Amino acid sequence: MAIDLDANREETIALEDKRFVSVARREPIGVVGAVIPWNFPLLMLAWKVAPALAAGCTIVLKPSELTSLTAVEFAQIVADVGLPPGVFNLVTGYGPDAGQPLVSHPTVEKVAFTGSVKTGSAIMKSAADDVKVVTLELGGKSAMIVFEDVDIVQAVEWIMVGVFFNQGEVCSSTSRVLLHESIAPQVLARLKTEAEKLIVGDPLHRDTKMGPLVSKTQLDRVLGYIEQGKQSGAKLLTGGARKGTQGYFVQPTVFTDVPLDASIWREEIFGPVLSVRTFKTEEEALRIANDTTFGLGGAVLSKDLERARRVANALRAGIIWINCSQPTFCQAPWGGFKRSGIGRELGKWGLANYLETKQITRFDQSEPWGYYIPPANL
Repeated sequence: MAIDLDANREETIALEDKRFVSVARREPIGVVGAVIPWNFPLLMLAWKVAPALAAGCTIVLKPSELTSLTAVEFAQIVADVGLPPGVFNLVTGYGPDAGQPLVSHPTVEKVAFTGSVKTGSAIMKSAADDVKVVTLELGGKSAMIVFEDVDIVQAVEWIMVGVFFNQGEVCSSTSRVLLHESIAPQVLARLKTEAEKLIVGDPLHRDTKMGPLVSKTQLDRVLGYIEQGKQSGAKLLTGGARKGTQGYFVQPTVFTDVPLDASIWREEIFGPVLSVRTFKTEEEALRIANDTTFGLGGAVLSKDLERARRVANALRAGIIWINCSQPTFCQAPWGGFKRSGIGRELGKWGLANYLETKQITRFDQSEPWGYYIPPANL
């Protein structure tokens, strides 16, 4: 679905007082400061740069210090194709040295950020000083609810996609799975078998299903959460360790019977670690799924589409998948509830982030003015 960039840039508003004509005009917000994470460096760049430029803004981009080369290469392409100087700008470096000066600069009128809750909160506080417009995508701890009528084989495939895709370094990862108790033994048995088949190694090899984590820091973080999971009383179904001694590889890891207060159940891990619990009723599943400070994504697996839609509507999250997990389309809105962020990206919603609305009202000179009396309802 193509977006008409000129459509609705100006919209005439119907007024009761016909002596006046009022127009709502959408204009570029101005200079945009964008800060993106390391897990999808080119994708995150496109999600910020494309709508900003389409809206008519200029942009200054700060990529993660771990994945700056992608943005540097993009900047060279932009220069080669002849984009006017100053329209796209790149600043590399660490957060305190490059990111903070960017988001707090007085000429930056809009900040677009994807990353951690901690950094997003700091950006909100900084933006408040100048009352800047912000959009924030801050990750999540998404739940997948699996009902008793599913096809076991397909369900296990989607469970694995939801948590092991991109080594689990995905903000919307459905890393909490709720299984109906009647099918839990069959699902877990197959999940263990299939997870242990996954080839972890060089991502350039055709058969590899999971590559390394991004850094030693992230490796230590994920292994720390795995150790916390073992200490929490959860049962380790499979994995639970580093793979090999070289590189930042982690085994696909699944915990079952995870306590509701365990850190692996409540906190975003950003690694290939799945937490599983069972449920008896739809109401119980929804209560547990919604008991989180995050609200980015969620998934429902069921052959009963009426029930699936009902549960999808009841989940408190910005992106819900039915009978799948993680498909993403540039035409559909992306963003979350609660601590998962503010605003939406992609499609017409993403374009709107970079536009401001101006009211222009004129008096129709063909009508007599007289004394202006405001409407009684004002």
